[in-house]
Amino acid sequence: MWKDLLIDSGLNEREVSSIMILGANPKMKASELAKELSTTRLDAYNSLSRLQEMGIVTVTADRPMLFSSLNVHQAIEHIIDMRKQQLSHLLEGYDVLSKEVDVKENSGVQRSPNHIEPSFAVLKERGHIYSRLKKMAEDADERLILLLGQYGILHLCRSPAALEAVNTAAVRGVVIQIITHLDSRTIRFFKELNDSIEVRHSDELESLGFVRDNLEVIQYLSIEDNPVGRGKDDAALIIESPEFADSHLNLIDTIWQNAVEFDTAVERYTSNQINDPLRLTIGEGSFLKNISSALGLEGELPNEDTPFEPEAFFAAGKEVNEARNKLTEGKLSNLKVLGIDIGLMLRQIGNRVGQEIAFSLRGIEHDIEFLDEMMDWWEYAGLGSLEYGVDPTFHVRVGLNHPPVDDPDALPMWEMDDGIIEGALANRFAKNPHIVIQRVDGSGEPDDLWHYIIHKHMPDTVVLSD
Repeated sequence: MWKDLLIDSGLNEREVSSIMILGANPKMKASELAKELSTTRLDAYNSLSRLQEMGIVTVTADRPMLFSSLNVHQAIEHIIDMRKQQLSHLLEGYDVLSKEVDVKENSGVQRSPNHIEPSFAVLKERGHIYSRLKKMAEDADERLILLLGQYGILHLCRSPAALEAVNTAAVRGVVIQIITHLDSRTIRFFKELNDSIEVRHSDELESLGFVRDNLEVIQYLSIEDNPVGRGKDDAALIIESPEFADSHLNLIDTIWQNAVEFDTAVERYTSNQINDPLRLTIGEGSFLKNISSALGLEGELPNEDTPFEPEAFFAAGKEVNEARNKLTEGKLSNLKVLGIDIGLMLRQIGNRVGQEIAFSLRGIEHDIEFLDEMMDWWEYAGLGSLEYGVDPTFHVRVGLNHPPVDDPDALPMWEMDDGIIEGALANRFAKNPHIVIQRVDGSGEPDDLWHYIIHKHMPDTVVLSD
């Protein structure tokens, strides 16, 4: 039958039915075709899109668009011609590559028996990409890493063969690590993974890809906008190169170290709290130089043996002891002498508090309402006052009940207070690539210490939604 021939050519049943219906009824609307197919208009569009790419279906520029198709006989002839052209190109490419291989083999160049020539290819459509992941899992000897972004776990679970291969690899002892960006809607899918697979969450990672041992890398180039779609527009680059895989693994290992364990990250959505470990920067610069200066040790350390002088040794030891004892006084300024920046640490703590506020208010869709709630919290906590204005640009004006003081031994709590605002605004707007938040000095009065100006690249200045 004609229908069987079309299916044997690589078309699915809905695409074949579309050809048969449109061939007999040209210039149909997609909604009309969907009704004939007893399917949704989206599924009809997906079939029409593929048939258009193949040159079987044509569309008019009318509103609404009207679709027509070659008849069944013409469609099969068209597909045969396409396959002939593809085979011809394949043969031509094979002949060229075969000649290049012959030249290399006859050139006398010796290769290491373990040498692998780098190779590159493009995979299209999610089904083909996850078929390759299945093979990677089956071939893995030591390690398999999956970068799944926000919705990759959903795609993995919708590819049963790939999921089974990954779980089987874990059972036979392959170390499998998954870095993901957790979403409340996808947490349940991680239960499909073998218990030995370690999962971590990273806020910084959105990319998708896979790495097998130190040999093979798949890196997504594009992904369909609809996370629950079929991935017809997905594309990935596959690279077989130990050198590239090694460099990629170095980057992934850094991300892995900073990522949050799965159970801790899940608490965001079960307890509505961010319980991730908070890593603080205590200061910068040479701590050896700082402590040497604080203890009164002058000069550089020698790079060769120096004569031992007992009198100078004991005199220096006494001076160091006195300086060391002085550092034990309970003064914050002594910590700064050693290079420990309490202000920086408090600001980082404030950033985390602000991040948690923004996370708790993530359900508020409109930005103005978000700012109103944040200001209510700020004033209720007794930290000062917050106001927003639009002159000359949209900004948030910060007032503190406990503004900065000049005392070097005062605990700089104002750094934490200001850090809360900084963290909340950054977390709220960080994912919008067009928005930049700038912190500038205000008038210096306690109720107008700083302004956070919210800029937008296009157009000039953001007008927040109300």
